[in-house]
Amino acid sequence: MAFDKIVVPQDGEKITVENDKLKVPDNPVLAFIEGDGIGYDIMTASKRIWDAAVQAAYGGQRKVSWMEIYAGEKAAKTYDGNYMPEETFDAIQEFIVGIKGPLTTPVGGGFRSLNVTLRQVLDLYACVRPVRWYKGVPSPVKEPQNVNMVIFRENTEDVYAGIEYEAGTPENAKLADFLRDEMGANFWEGAGIGIKPISAFGTKRLVRKAIQYALDRGLDSVTLVHKGNIQKFTEGAFRKWGYELAKEEFGDVTITEDELWSEYDGHQPEGKVVIKDRIADIIFQLALLRPKEFSILACPNLNGDYLSDALAAQVGGVGIAPGANIADYVALFEATHGTAPKYTNLDKVNPGSLLFSGVMMLEYIGWKEAAQMVQDAYEKTIEQKIVTYDFARQTEGAKEVKTSEFASAVISNL
Repeated sequence: MAFDKIVVPQDGEKITVENDKLKVPDNPVLAFIEGDGIGYDIMTASKRIWDAAVQAAYGGQRKVSWMEIYAGEKAAKTYDGNYMPEETFDAIQEFIVGIKGPLTTPVGGGFRSLNVTLRQVLDLYACVRPVRWYKGVPSPVKEPQNVNMVIFRENTEDVYAGIEYEAGTPENAKLADFLRDEMGANFWEGAGIGIKPISAFGTKRLVRKAIQYALDRGLDSVTLVHKGNIQKFTEGAFRKWGYELAKEEFGDVTITEDELWSEYDGHQPEGKVVIKDRIADIIFQLALLRPKEFSILACPNLNGDYLSDALAAQVGGVGIAPGANIADYVALFEATHGTAPKYTNLDKVNPGSLLFSGVMMLEYIGWKEAAQMVQDAYEKTIEQKIVTYDFARQTEGAKEVKTSEFASAVISNL
């Protein structure tokens, strides 16, 4: 496909899908969206580290060909005010794998959220957020090393579907009358109304991906997080459909928590993934008190949103929390924090969130050696107390460095 503003690198090859698996060449084209605010600083630093790790891991036999695509403020400057150009969607679908910095959503009209728009248009239905602690990172909890979970958050349904009607509008009045007169609903006059769709299709494809992730990485459990005791036909159905999917498609390699105790006396058989479920409000407490009990949390959209940030806080905050939005094959990795506009072009902030999102991307394309090198070098740098300002103010004896200087330190530790 020919693009208007996007320049496809001549020295790269496309990632393709063959037999339901990614086929990754040694010189893949990976798309990137620089991001707004601090996006330039953290993307520049992170790309230096990723490239250096690939060089170190494979001795020049592999190399990323970076292709810039556009969204947010840079897109608006490039495409005459368009924050979300159509060819950005086309490029991600064609080249399959990409990464993005944080984006600003324009105020006063247009898209509700550029991030949500990307997820919905591209049907990136699984938001994947690994949460783990790196030695030396400041944490508010006593034993952050016990936190090692991956959140699978359904990305397209729930309250994020955007089906809501403002109080006082004709549409609201029409729906309110129908709910009261036809469905027997009882609620206050003048209420705003939102609709929360959760489907068997959306639930099962998310849980399928979560269980496969557990099997691929030898993880011991997938926990369905829900508020099914109150919302019985949405979140309760999420729980029911999750168990159904596990039995239907993974029955030979999964057992329920009930079966773990009734048939195995609590001793997990080798090669089996335990499927559990927990009420949403309780999981917040358990994540603090007994985090070792959970490997993967599979959640409806809003529960996953809350839990992602709550867990990240235990290991150093969203500033180092990675994330990805993944469809069946198309994957867009992303920094999970905001644009921090007051730090724009100050070469100051921690690139960790985007950096580790790139680690996820390297793992996704099968370049696990380079991914591990980045993690090891980052941890070594933190242990040397070479940190950006956010960690420096929490770390005794720290050497505070700029974003670019931190990248150089990590590269020297590869």
